[in-house]
Amino acid sequence: MEGSRSGKHFMLVHGLCHGAWCWYKLVPMLRAAGHRVTALDMAASGAHPARMDEVPSFEDYSRPLLDAVAAAPAGERLVVVGHSLGGLNIALAMERFPRKVAAAVFLAACMPCVGRHMGATTEEIMRRIKPDFFMDMKRMALNTSQGPRPALVFGPKILAAKLYDRSSGSDAGYDAGEAGVPVLG
Repeated sequence: MEGSRSGKHFMLVHGLCHGAWCWYKLVPMLRAAGHRVTALDMAASGAHPARMDEVPSFEDYSRPLLDAVAAAPAGERLVVVGHSLGGLNIALAMERFPRKVAAAVFLAACMPCVGRHMGATTEEIMRRIKPDFFMDMKRMALNTSQGPRPALVFGPKILAAKLYDRSSGSDAGYDAGEAGVPVLG
């Protein structure tokens, strides 16, 4: 999803278990204000063709963003926006390409701890979450080239109560019955 050539260039990164589609209301507003917009699907997310078992690392998961930032024309400074887990994706892009990022927006997003490994943030979040938070979420294992990896499947109860509790039914996908979305753990 790209936009016009005037204004700032925004790169939008979705959160866990989502895709570029989640920015469908923001993209036209930014374009109408004269900005370029690129809403990306991270690997194995949204319409990206990779399967989850083909994405062995966070860097591989972030590859669409890293490639898009690397491909930005010389001298262009981007505004990267990450929601939820997308905060870690944009932090990685900022670290790799500091001269290509003018600003970063962490929108209700994970932000890495300075001096600690990238996973420290998610480990801390998981440590603080009470077991009943997970409701009808199911745990499973994915067989990958690097061995089994844990994954989670969001059920309709957790989607309705925790993720889309302030969204209309059509925005949340309830009208289409889109529940049971697998998520890498």
